Formats: sequence, structure tokens, C-alpha cells
Amino acid sequence: MPNKVQVPRISDAVASTLERRILEGSLKSGDRLPPERELAIELGVSRPSLREAIQKLASKGMVTSRQGGGTYVTDALESTFFDPWQDMMGSYPNLREDMLEFRRMLEGQAAEWAAERATDADLQRLDQSFNALQSSFEGDDTAKRSDADIAFHQAIGDAAHNVLLAHLSAALLRLMHDNIRLNLGELKMVPAASRLLMSQHAAIHSAVRERKPQAARSAAETHIDFVRETLAQTLRSVARRETAERRLNTDFSTS
Repeated sequence: MPNKVQVPRISDAVASTLERRILEGSLKSGDRLPPERELAIELGVSRPSLREAIQKLASKGMVTSRQGGGTYVTDALESTFFDPWQDMMGSYPNLREDMLEFRRMLEGQAAEWAAERATDADLQRLDQSFNALQSSFEGDDTAKRSDADIAFHQAIGDAAHNVLLAHLSAALLRLMHDNIRLNLGELKMVPAASRLLMSQHAAIHSAVRERKPQAARSAAETHIDFVRETLAQTLRSVARRETAERRLNTDFSTS
């Protein structure tokens, strides 16, 4: 008897399609899947087949259902990297330097590949994220600045079209989120520093748009070098202020 052709189950094919979207970043951590009826029509499958596919993804920890309705993408691809390091960052401040050194390598490569591989859609998204970053630097909202900064760098990571790099970049940016916000909060008080930061982002944006891989890598590395130095200065400044405040309180309490 000849071997029978193995026809994949519809639910398996649907699960693979959704899983691929999660891997490539079309569906990101925290994103809500479209309503069941809409998604079934989009994929051209029955709702029972779609439900079975979603159950398969849920069993892998890729999606989860929340109280009140809706199915959401989890952070399973990033949390295994993120969680233990997040705890240690607070206990071992020197890890920040290692993280930034790693980020320099990762983002330099991401920018180089993005300049080589970015599609028209990638460039459109990059333009949008860069414009949002410019807008955020015109205001005083530090949280908005840090979110826009992270979104810009993630757009570069996604445009590199390397799944592992994109997800590692996302995890690393999440890990550095508090440091990015702290740094930007300090720098917004120094207009020259804020202008320098924007010029660095503009250099990365232009090099990727103009398809100049080595210039893109160099611009990304220059930016991270600046971030490393200013973050070190920021942390020293914060430590000095905290020390001065403790001394002030002690002086008053003993008078």
C-alpha cells in the first residue's frame, strides 16, 4: 500500500498562521485578537476550526483569554528572558552597563540589517514612529517620550527581519524601560542634550531610509554610546541628590 498523503488539519494550519504572525511581530504582546467571527472570515475557516486553533496556541502559552472577553497575545516569547533579569537589575546595578553593551551590539546590527532589508511598509512604520518621537520631544511628558523612544527602536528591530533579533530587542527594551525613562527625565532639563538625542535618532532614521547599512550601524552605536555615558551621569546625579536630601533631613532632625 502506498503511503497516504498527510493532509494537515485546518485547525493546525490556522494555528500556524497565527503563530507566524506572533513570531514576526504582526501580533504583539498584549494585542487582542479580532472577534472570532471577523477572524474566521478573514482566514476563511469555520469558527469551530478557529476555536480549536486558538486552544492549541493557548496550550503553548502564546495566547490567553481574559475576564470580560477577548483573547490576547501573551509575552511568552519574551518573559523567559525578561523576568529573571528584571529582578537582578534592581539588586546588581552594574548589570545596566552590560545590558547597554549588549544593546549596542544588538541595535547596531538591527540598524544595519534594517537599511538592507526594510520594505516600503517598514519604512512607512519607521516614519510614523520617528514623527511620534519628534512630537514627544516637543512636550514635557517623560512617559510619552520613553514610550515613543522604545517604539522607534522596536520599529528598527522589526525592519531587520530577523525574528530572534526582534524579540530579543523587545525584551531588552522592556528591561531597560525604567532606565530609559529616568535618563530622558533628566535630559529633558538640558535642551542641548535633548537636541543631541533627536539628531542621533534622525541620523539612524535617515541612514535606514537611504539604504546605508554601515552608516546606520554607526549611527545606532553612537546613540547607545551617548546613552551609556549620560545614564551613568544621571545615576550619579540622582545618588548625589538622594545623599544631600538624607543629610538635610538628618540635620533638621537633630537640631
